[in-house]
Amino acid sequence: MSAARLKNSYLLIDAALARETFGDDPQVNVVYYPDRQTLLVAGKSKAFFETLHKTSRVLLKDRNLLGDKSINIRELLIDNDIDDADRDIAFELKSTGILSLTI
Repeated sequence: MSAARLKNSYLLIDAALARETFGDDPQVNVVYYPDRQTLLVAGKSKAFFETLHKTSRVLLKDRNLLGDKSINIRELLIDNDIDDADRDIAFELKSTGILSLTI
């Protein structure tokens, strides 16, 4: 099972990846690029990300006591006609702290 997956229109992120990527940020900025089928996610504290991209801010929810996180991306899936089937998501954590997901 991947450290990032789609389940019931939520992006689920395992605790270790969430800690490394978002630290203690309670919110994240997201942007989707349909031509690349890429979703970029960065913690609110990464101010440069918000200035470089036209982002939306969403809540980073606690999923369980282990520290796993979830992000509701239902609206993004609907707006971009993306398959919402539950599945593992390919990802790359950039050196800048931005999580790049191929959906």
